[in-house]
Amino acid sequence: MNTFHTTFSRTLTSSDIKQNIPFPFTVPAGTTQINIRLSFSPWIVDNRYNMLTLSVFDPDGWRGAGHRHGATHEVFINAHSATPGYRAGEIQAGEWRVVVDTHMIMPGVSLPIQIDVTGTDDAIAAAPTVHTVGKTASRGRGWYRGDLHAHTIHSDAAWDIPALLEWARNNQLDFCTLSDHNSVAGLAIMDAASSDELLTIGGLELTTFWGHALALGLRQWIDWRVRPPEHPLGGRTMNEIASEVQAHGGLFIIAHPRSVGDPDCTGCRWVYETMMPGNARAVEVWNEPWLNESDHNEEALQLAFDWLNQGYRLALTSGTDNHGRAAHDEGEPYGFDVVYAEDLSEREILRAVQRGRLYLSSGPRLELTASANGAHAMMGDVLNVKQNAPIQINAQWDAAPDQSQFTLIVDGAPREIWNTGPSGAQTLQLIGGQDHWCLITLRASNGEMLALTNPIFLDGH
Repeated sequence: MNTFHTTFSRTLTSSDIKQNIPFPFTVPAGTTQINIRLSFSPWIVDNRYNMLTLSVFDPDGWRGAGHRHGATHEVFINAHSATPGYRAGEIQAGEWRVVVDTHMIMPGVSLPIQIDVTGTDDAIAAAPTVHTVGKTASRGRGWYRGDLHAHTIHSDAAWDIPALLEWARNNQLDFCTLSDHNSVAGLAIMDAASSDELLTIGGLELTTFWGHALALGLRQWIDWRVRPPEHPLGGRTMNEIASEVQAHGGLFIIAHPRSVGDPDCTGCRWVYETMMPGNARAVEVWNEPWLNESDHNEEALQLAFDWLNQGYRLALTSGTDNHGRAAHDEGEPYGFDVVYAEDLSEREILRAVQRGRLYLSSGPRLELTASANGAHAMMGDVLNVKQNAPIQINAQWDAAPDQSQFTLIVDGAPREIWNTGPSGAQTLQLIGGQDHWCLITLRASNGEMLALTNPIFLDGH
């Protein structure tokens, strides 16, 4: 028996792009399940997609998001289960809202949409699934290899959480992160899968209209919607969102900042003028395989160099941005994060990343240290240097392919270049007071990045 049925119809145009359009409805007492269906046409215009997604709010707040493609979105929510991306739980009586997030509406066409909302009072027979948080045994201080950026069916990926974790184990990762688009609905399953074999890390990707950012180490939903000051709900800036993530103890990372943007990858390019980098202190410079043309990793790295030269002390990260890979793709040269942490735990991994104590690599080991005046530093550290004092830069590597090239980058420019064997060490010299930061890159003969250290900062100049 239906307890209610509501239909909303509206025609959108390109003037409605980058909006969060609410459609409120009232849920009567006794409702056990809500069903929502969004349909619109056309989906594809000039080989590009109109992209509308759904967010749902109950009287207490966020209830889920379905950030996925398609001209039809169907959602159900009841006490025991829900469409991936949405949270199961009791259906409260009162005002609910379904919000249409208009990420892309192509110009030149009208876009009629229809939303059907149905509530039922049928008995829900299935018992709720109880997820117990898994445990990862302490391993102590050391190097840990993993991924900080991946998606599942809880947003727009092709695989579920078990498949993501199987992929992580097949790649011999120590940790794996779930960062679905604007949703934390999958984190209970992710947390339950943490084991001695593989640490799982939670978070979400704040998938805004003008750029994406990872908010890692969090379990609560973060409102990603940037709003102008005159908005009825009040203004909200990206700087404020980053501060909120940090206030909750999360790690905020600007994701793929030089990816192609509208209309090919809607909102993927970072265009926040006051967040270049603003209060962000980490940036993803390696997204998917290095030579993936759509992500413009080389441009992202140069942008990070520019920010470093402006005096920002940033951590550089990588992320596979994995949306579901077939088995034959497991040999793809993804850049993983190799982190020197006090322990294999979410807190310590993210703390070490925030400090820049990591290098990025598709396979080779590449470590960077420096010393001067009896002081020592590793990646992410500040080395206090006296004016004109000699600085010793030490690079160590292993498993480097033949004919690969090492480069010492100082203040964004190549300073020393060398070719050598697959394993070894190199000592280089700098002079105190002349330079601000340095790092090492390892590239294949075709220019593809194989490994990249985080910078060491040279103070006292």
